Amino acid sequence: MIGILPVEGLPEIREGDDLAELIAARVELENGDVLVVAQKAVSKAEGRTVRLADVEPSDEARQLAGDEDPRRLEVILRESKRIVRARPPLVIAETRHGLVCASAGVDASNAPEPETVVLLPDDPDASASRLRDRLRELNGVEVGVIVSDSFGRPWRQGTTDVAIGVSGIRPLIDLKGERDGVGYELHATVIAVADELAAAAELVLGKTSGIPAAVIRGAAFAGEGSARDLVIPAERDLFR
Repeated sequence: MIGILPVEGLPEIREGDDLAELIAARVELENGDVLVVAQKAVSKAEGRTVRLADVEPSDEARQLAGDEDPRRLEVILRESKRIVRARPPLVIAETRHGLVCASAGVDASNAPEPETVVLLPDDPDASASRLRDRLRELNGVEVGVIVSDSFGRPWRQGTTDVAIGVSGIRPLIDLKGERDGVGYELHATVIAVADELAAAAELVLGKTSGIPAAVIRGAAFAGEGSARDLVIPAERDLFR
């Protein structure tokens, strides 16, 4: 049986905080647990925030901003590898990590102070790995770690959390060659386990609850892999 436990009582995360230590002090982790941590908490601990007062918008940012703050659009442009679609002020961009998402992951919600935006971690997989290593050092436990963020989905309403950083779990389960209950052989079924776990954890995280981390217990997906495994390679992307 799988259970999801919110990590409650965490303070507002600030740059330089030992996020793993803060979490370990508030939940008793067990071997095989999966810790899901919201990207905002990771980014704030790593100092991935920008004060808009320090940003000078470019002409392109002003054109894309529409009625919104062109400084925010400038930050989005700086975080983008390419602009996929734009309808001012909405921008869908590919980040340096290969993620395609709204605003290149730049967001003002749950920022540490007004007139500030939060960026994605420089390397979310490395962030997950550091958290995992630190938790092992603190408590001697072997856990998986997911850094999660909210993404929209093509042709679907609403957002759901997905894994943008992974350590200690298999991000994908390949069922090709397996047979279903009536003997049909599966030919193209690959399950995005890391995304499913991130979405499940979001049920107790929420966006306004002040709970940026959750523990999933009973999910037997230990292994190795990267969140980059979840991104379709450019040569297979039919929409490029």
